[in-house]
Amino acid sequence: MKTVKDMKTGQKAQVIKVHGEGALRRRIMDMGITKGVEIHLRKLAPLGDPMELSVRGYELSLRKADAEMIEIVE
Repeated sequence: MKTVKDMKTGQKAQVIKVHGEGALRRRIMDMGITKGVEIHLRKLAPLGDPMELSVRGYELSLRKADAEMIEIVE
């Protein structure tokens, strides 16, 4: 299973599934990360956490722990 955490800078991918349960899963989905949406990894912080993603026309910062719950396909 490939996740957002595995993406390289500049790479685009499509979300297959958001894993997890409860409030954490809901929070990720409320940010616009849902099945079928395209995401673009714009850049990483100097130490690699957080990641800056482009989703649905806006910029989003996401921790790697949360990114690991988002399954993707390139």
